[in-house]
Amino acid sequence: MQDMKQRMSMERNCSMEQFPIAMAYVPWQRDARTFETLQEAYQKGTIFPELYKPFTGRRECGCRIGI
Repeated sequence: MQDMKQRMSMERNCSMEQFPIAMAYVPWQRDARTFETLQEAYQKGTIFPELYKPFTGRRECGCRIGI
């Protein structure tokens, strides 16, 4: 019981600066194809088509959640 109280006290005293702001996930790149032009790559934010994942405001995994 005392150990639990100590741990809870330590958790309350922890500073948020010790935690990272965010963690990113970048999938492994399978091939090294690139966009045809630098202009297209610049507009899409990556030179690799496989890593181009535009935000559409909804899931694009092909699954239907909650249906």
